[in-house]
Amino acid sequence: MKDRAEARTVLKHFTDGYNEAYRKLDPALVDRVESGALAEIGRADMAAQRAITPGGNPGYPGLVLDDARFTIPKMAGWPKFFLADTRSNRDRNRWLVLFVRENADARWRAAYLSLLAPGSVPQFATDKDGWAQPADAGLAVEPRALSRAYTDFLRTGDGGRFAPGPATTQLRAERAKLTRTPTFWTEYIDTPEGAPGFPPLALRTRDGGALAFFTARHRERRAMVQGVRPEVTDSRTKALLKGSLKQAVTYTRVSESAVQVPAKGTAQVVFLNRIESLTAARGE
Repeated sequence: MKDRAEARTVLKHFTDGYNEAYRKLDPALVDRVESGALAEIGRADMAAQRAITPGGNPGYPGLVLDDARFTIPKMAGWPKFFLADTRSNRDRNRWLVLFVRENADARWRAAYLSLLAPGSVPQFATDKDGWAQPADAGLAVEPRALSRAYTDFLRTGDGGRFAPGPATTQLRAERAKLTRTPTFWTEYIDTPEGAPGFPPLALRTRDGGALAFFTARHRERRAMVQGVRPEVTDSRTKALLKGSLKQAVTYTRVSESAVQVPAKGTAQVVFLNRIESLTAARGE
């Protein structure tokens, strides 16, 4: 990344490609401008919407991202990345888009999207020339360990690395209600993701911590009691469903998260935004 002018060009290429993909409902177009979890979510969106409107959606209202503020780290190796903090025509949140370039022959693609309320975007550490700093050490949890730490927490509830909230303690409590019911029981399997396909990335903040982005995968198998067949009523799930609904259904979801990671010490990791989306479903 040479400068902010190049970053603006990358942002425009992304929004143009995003809008084209959603107007044509062509999953192949997603991979031109997105990667990682964001691309998985986009391809599933395309597949679900094409099942309903196979001819595309030419009237799709285009996404507009403006008022962009770029945070660009100075990096020698690969992959390279930068953050675009933008205003959207969709809502009042700030849309943070993290762009990644895997190598010299690759194009810039959006790997993470996070929605933060105005005023909640962390302040980043920069040098005298305005370059930001990638963060990979000196943190309460290193970025490359976040996905495994999080999926371990969802499985066991132990560790104390994550602050209570909707993405942590509340999610475990909601799952517990569905573990065993009069008509079905549920098994959850959470698995970490990482480089090269889902690289965790972080930017140093002024307080010595970091804003970090990471991906995780979640499977939910719901088995019905004898004599009860599973039902799927959601249109998106129906479009992604494979197999035959006889006794059980397995949902596969991917999540991408933005978290505030403190410097080494006793403070906990705080989720700022977490987007989870269904990417596959299979009946048994």
